[in-house]
Amino acid sequence: MATFEHKFEIGFRDVGKSNKITNKGLLGFLEDTAGMHSNKVGYGLNNIEETNLTWVLLNWKVQIFKRPLYGESILVKTWARDSFKFYTFRDFEVYNSENELVAIATTKWVLMDARTMSLTKIYPELIEKYHPETKRVFENEEEINKIDFPKELSYTIPYTIQRKDIDINKHVHNASYLDFAYEILPEEVYENCDFNCFEIMYKKETKLGETIKCSYQKENTSHYIVMKTEDEKSIHCVVKLDE
Repeated sequence: MATFEHKFEIGFRDVGKSNKITNKGLLGFLEDTAGMHSNKVGYGLNNIEETNLTWVLLNWKVQIFKRPLYGESILVKTWARDSFKFYTFRDFEVYNSENELVAIATTKWVLMDARTMSLTKIYPELIEKYHPETKRVFENEEEINKIDFPKELSYTIPYTIQRKDIDINKHVHNASYLDFAYEILPEEVYENCDFNCFEIMYKKETKLGETIKCSYQKENTSHYIVMKTEDEKSIHCVVKLDE
């Protein structure tokens, strides 16, 4: 089971302008496929009570070559990759119904104790159940790195976390940070940029009722959104959207 794959049909909630899949819609399909793969090998959502282990996402890096349309079928392929003491990588390929490669993505994860939410070592015998591959969708020099954002940010808006933002882990769902990022974009940027390449870096979980401060800055063709705690002492998430 080195590579796991699943076919989806793109629905109404997954599309935006020109009936094309949105970045958030794509993330949903990638997350679902990763989750099904983990369930298959015994370390998914349905296994947490038994294993007391849960995977936590640290980073996304996504490149879209062609956006499928509403009603089209896509095939998502995923596989586990390099694993180190406390983190591991997972890659994705997305194909349309014509078998064209339309998107790639790589992710970085840590394993947590579900009771204490503390880091847990990823033992070789655990990751071997995924039959990890050496294949990478990005070249080595394009691997996931820390997102360095501009020191000077143009403007900031506050946002208080609502119930709709929370997932089953009782903190903000990974893809919801993309919603927050789009809300702060200048209108002309939001309306005219597809952002076919984007990265997300998660630093600190955000819980119901907390207020975050979202700040924005553009540098060259990249748009940075930095989400900090209300006192601005810690970073929750950084999103980089490339034109």
